[in-house]
Amino acid sequence: MFQYLCITCILRCLTCKAMAYTMNPHIPKVRRQAVKMLREGKSSREVARYFGYDQSSIIRWEKKARHLNAGPIPTESSRPKRSPLALPEGVVRKIIEKRLERNRCGQVVHQELLRAGVTVSLSSVQRTLDRCGLTKKRSPWKRPHDYTPRPDAAFPGAFVEVDTVHLMSPLGARTYVYTLIDVHSRFAYAEVTEKIGAKESAGFLSRAQARAPFPFVMVQTDNGSEFSIGFTHSLKRYGMRHRHSRVRRSNDQAHVERFNRTLQEECLDHVSHGVSSFKRALKKYLPYYNEERMHMGIDYQTPLQVMQRY
Repeated sequence: MFQYLCITCILRCLTCKAMAYTMNPHIPKVRRQAVKMLREGKSSREVARYFGYDQSSIIRWEKKARHLNAGPIPTESSRPKRSPLALPEGVVRKIIEKRLERNRCGQVVHQELLRAGVTVSLSSVQRTLDRCGLTKKRSPWKRPHDYTPRPDAAFPGAFVEVDTVHLMSPLGARTYVYTLIDVHSRFAYAEVTEKIGAKESAGFLSRAQARAPFPFVMVQTDNGSEFSIGFTHSLKRYGMRHRHSRVRRSNDQAHVERFNRTLQEECLDHVSHGVSSFKRALKKYLPYYNEERMHMGIDYQTPLQVMQRY
């Protein structure tokens, strides 16, 4: 019974959404005055000529005034009584019932109706659910995500991935490691810091660009706060483009995530926890990683060998 009442209220609200063909608040009084002149003996032509309306309008006003008690004649909606392409009320009711039954999406509701023998298009189902207020709207406060197309890493610097690693000491001290890897050549760079933010991220990328023998064209990061709009504006000043990885697409940052694991297993896990010890370890490990370590992803070459071809 409760569900039936909800559907009835929704259908009733749909019929109430109408716009008047005029918003002049004095028109109802003008109609009443015209009808008054008509009943005082004036002809419909004379009244129409006096007010500047068609004779047929004056006649319609007089017919409407018969059902009113000498009051203003209200303005009715210009909405048509029924569209020839409108869905039957029974189909609309079934769409709403299917939606309220399990709260499934419009695509599932459409398939369930087709299996039940109800002929209706998917666009009609979606439009009906939207008109009834049964669809989830995107929050205006939700942060928009930039889905810039992922470029082809055809040369060094064409596509660079950047990330941060959070390390926790046994005493609770937190240390951060900025990591960067070029997808084409596998050139990598990393820095240890005690603080992260948009300003720190831009500074790290500037120093990484100074160390790299090639310019960075596009930089991809996750959606962390340290890679916010301030970081994007800094990259524009450096002549680089910024791309955020897609939400809930962990493989978008696969190369830098694998580098993070390698960095921890081969370097950071073998030294005592601390900023100074991490910095000394990275100073020795990064030249080995870029110049001596073979990579299976680039046919057992080193990043230096790949960069020497350009």
